[in-house]
Amino acid sequence: MLSTAQRLRRRGDFAAAVRTGRRASRGVLVVHLMLPGPASEPGPGTPSAARAGFVVPKAVGGAVVRNKVKRRLRHLVRDRIGQLPAGTDLVVRALPAAADRSYQGLSVDLDAALAAAHRKAPR
Repeated sequence: MLSTAQRLRRRGDFAAAVRTGRRASRGVLVVHLMLPGPASEPGPGTPSAARAGFVVPKAVGGAVVRNKVKRRLRHLVRDRIGQLPAGTDLVVRALPAAADRSYQGLSVDLDAALAAAHRKAPR
């Protein structure tokens, strides 16, 4: 489970990451990665850890299926969030085909999408 400090919870935080972050799509996942700016100094109100949020729409399936996909994604991100710079916001959006994807398949898609988002130039 991700700690409270590592979770995106407010709508504005999700919107900012989606609007201004780097986007990459691989397989059944789309990631939006908002890296901290070079001049960002840790101060009051600045998150000290990387944070992640998940979007699993109803198109993925019923509540049971969506929760299974979210649990898998949370577990995968928990193992990778320590590698992201402090202050990074990550939004992982599942596409409808994620319901049928295996845990290993989600892992491969997540790694590929994160690598692609890191390579992209900022918007």
